[in-house]
Amino acid sequence: MTDTNSMPPGSTESRVAVITVSYGSEGVLTPFFETLREASNQDIITVLADNKAYVDSPVEEIVHLFGAKYLAMPSNAGYGGAINAAARTLPASVEWILICNPDVTFSKNALDLLVVAGDSDPLIGAVGPAILTALGEVYPSARSIPSLRNGIGHALLADIWKSNPWSAAYKNDAQMTSPRANVGWLSGACLLVRRSAFTAIGGFDEDFFMYFEDVDLGYRLSKLGLNNVYQPAALVTHSGAHSTATEATTMLTAHHKSAKRFLAKRYPGVVLWPVRTILSLGLDIRALVVNRVSRRERT
Repeated sequence: MTDTNSMPPGSTESRVAVITVSYGSEGVLTPFFETLREASNQDIITVLADNKAYVDSPVEEIVHLFGAKYLAMPSNAGYGGAINAAARTLPASVEWILICNPDVTFSKNALDLLVVAGDSDPLIGAVGPAILTALGEVYPSARSIPSLRNGIGHALLADIWKSNPWSAAYKNDAQMTSPRANVGWLSGACLLVRRSAFTAIGGFDEDFFMYFEDVDLGYRLSKLGLNNVYQPAALVTHSGAHSTATEATTMLTAHHKSAKRFLAKRYPGVVLWPVRTILSLGLDIRALVVNRVSRRERT
């Protein structure tokens, strides 16, 4: 493996860096890097943190083929932990960090459009693009921070009443067509974050091993008085969960564990224990329903 402490390829004057995380992601990396070339006219630094690193990994070979930096993680640090580790290798010139999944592809100039939006206002902490699914549908990637009412409604009803108003409010449907809308949080599948803000809040909370690290990031940026801005003029496509598609039950468990952790952070203390209990119960009921449906579909 390569020296993980060396400087990432690219100019030490680059003001934009791209960080992605791999966990057996070799099958999606070529289109990721190919379309990234069309996403920006700037000299960018690209770093891939590999949470499933081993000797002679095809991931490392692909990364070097495209002139990016390969960072072999000593163990699986989770999404946020790997992003944080890669961010620490960046030169001081970097002002913006694009955080993205490796199964993302970019439309032309997508990254430049995000940077222009971020540069327009010093109070912008993060900018997110419109994210399309593999079928070309717009994914709700710019959402509200879960509130008590919306959190309970979404947890209990999202899988049995798709159009319920609490899920709609949580998914921020009304804002998804609004240019330059301020939102609660932006999907970590593709997110441009101001490096100084990311550093100020200590990066991702690494206690979120998987899921909700982006919700928590948006929440903490807003607590600093910074805005999370949705910029739908920038388009990316996310093929989605390629490395976890066969582990639906495990992933659901991880999702709900992270959701409970976020609720504990937002509603701390003894006084709010009933709030956390009600929301946790709603998440447990949702997990039970989804798991039963999943088992029926497999039989």
